[in-house]
Amino acid sequence: MAEQTKISVTDVTLRDGMHAVRHQFSVEDVKEIASALDQMGVSHIEATHGDGLGGSSLQYGLGKETEEDFLKAACSVIKNAKPTALLLPGIGTVDDMKRAAEYGIKAIRVATHCTEADISEQHIGEARKMGLETVGFLMMSHMVSPDILVEEAKKMASYGAQTVYIVDSAGAMMMEQVRERISALVGALDSSVEVGFHAHNNLGLSIANSLAAVEEGATRIDCSLAGLGAGAGNTPLEVFAAVTEKRGIRTGLDLYKAMDAADDIVRPKMHRPIQVDRLSLTMGYAGVYSSFLLHAFRAAEMFKVDPRDVLVELGKRKVVGGQEDMIVDVAVELEQKQQALQK
Repeated sequence: MAEQTKISVTDVTLRDGMHAVRHQFSVEDVKEIASALDQMGVSHIEATHGDGLGGSSLQYGLGKETEEDFLKAACSVIKNAKPTALLLPGIGTVDDMKRAAEYGIKAIRVATHCTEADISEQHIGEARKMGLETVGFLMMSHMVSPDILVEEAKKMASYGAQTVYIVDSAGAMMMEQVRERISALVGALDSSVEVGFHAHNNLGLSIANSLAAVEEGATRIDCSLAGLGAGAGNTPLEVFAAVTEKRGIRTGLDLYKAMDAADDIVRPKMHRPIQVDRLSLTMGYAGVYSSFLLHAFRAAEMFKVDPRDVLVELGKRKVVGGQEDMIVDVAVELEQKQQALQK
């Protein structure tokens, strides 16, 4: 890694962090958090329902605010960073993206499962036509080899993605896995296409994995204040700011402002501590999508089974985002097996 490496940090407190607060941030919360982020040097502030545009629903969780009010609130206070939204094809639509642009969104991140980049073609193409900065997001990237990720990333780049992310949605990757995947993309994509990395902390490795990504050539890293996010959370912004400063990596982040915002603004709004506990650790161990955490806990509680057993079984079945209905199915099956053993 060269001295004074320069990277850009995208904050996901108001998107991935929404999973951890059951999508219940108010307009006032959004403005307070977005304003603080805008003053500390992040390049992009992602603000959307946890499951992206169009995600507020009974299946994925109803947001406290309408999507229009949520996005307008964020965009109204962001002056320096780029207001950004996430879109998962099949949940969000091109029309949702157009409305988001009308509200002030300047960048869009189109997320697919790591083997399904082809379903992003329409959305990435339309985003580029609209003049939005456009990012491809390959979720659950631990599930396939670097060679497969390269092919999927090339598809997204050919559709017009200006950046492609390796996304460790389950927080399941070890550092060598991050290095292999990031270096493969950096070596295979045109130099005009940036490579990014999005971590979860389910194995306690988000900082180490994010640093490994930078060392292999990633120039875009995702963080959140106090690590607020699904599972055991994302790479904590304030910790990443401190570590990168010590390593001579330029992020443009104001360390003290990041510390203050994490402690004074975000932590008081948390519904539960963001930490590596028995469930989030199980998710990283089993390789399960981090946003399944609260769904799995509720289903396990309802059917009186161990939520860890639910998560491990979901991992064995390689269940991915969009298959949340499987969580209840698995819990029911485990309850039936449990009852059979007791007879």
